[in-house]
Amino acid sequence: SFFTPYLSICLQPALTSQHVIACCGLYSDRVAVLSGCSPEPRIVPFRGEYLLLRPEKSHLVRGNIYPVPDPQFPFLGVHFTPRMDGEVWLGPNAVLALAREGYSATDFNWEDFKEILRFRGLRKLVMRYWRLGTQEALRSLLLAAQVRQLQRFVPELQPSDVTRGPTGVRAQAMDTDGRLIEDFVFAQGEGEMGRRILHVRNAPSPAATSSLAIAEMVADKARDTFGWTTQ
Repeated sequence: SFFTPYLSICLQPALTSQHVIACCGLYSDRVAVLSGCSPEPRIVPFRGEYLLLRPEKSHLVRGNIYPVPDPQFPFLGVHFTPRMDGEVWLGPNAVLALAREGYSATDFNWEDFKEILRFRGLRKLVMRYWRLGTQEALRSLLLAAQVRQLQRFVPELQPSDVTRGPTGVRAQAMDTDGRLIEDFVFAQGEGEMGRRILHVRNAPSPAATSSLAIAEMVADKARDTFGWTTQ
């Protein structure tokens, strides 16, 4: 049900706090609405599927390889990411998830799906980029199609050189015109309790969520919002 994500919170021992900074990711819009904020921007879940380069082929990639983003299209495109554990991740693609926590193609939540279909912003995005969306769906189904995309940057790469890897779900903030929100979005609730909550409604990159500089910015925003003074 709608309230399922919050039940675990309710069952925990009560905590008392003067102020709250809410960073709720895939549920940031729903949690913000609970304290009187606008339902927009809406969170639309997109699943990103990675491929893994086989260890014996790791010599093909000796550093990060990123395409130059095309401002005409959403998302950044596939890239090559060597990791500290020695693995090399290839991708991701970007396909619409059918559940807020739809980490696999078979994950489906009827309430989430209805909400996605009813959102005018997503319908506009689909109409604008239907061709790109169809190509992404094809690459999700066919490993060789995804490899062809990657061969633009490493021509030696072959389908036999990769295996399917992990997936993630991007909490993509979107407005009613179908534009992807590319910057941070903060909001404060309404009423006595709502005004004590600062919602971080969009943190547009995994790199941003692990950045100390961004953490400092969020802390500064909270200080200004709540009138904190530095001791």
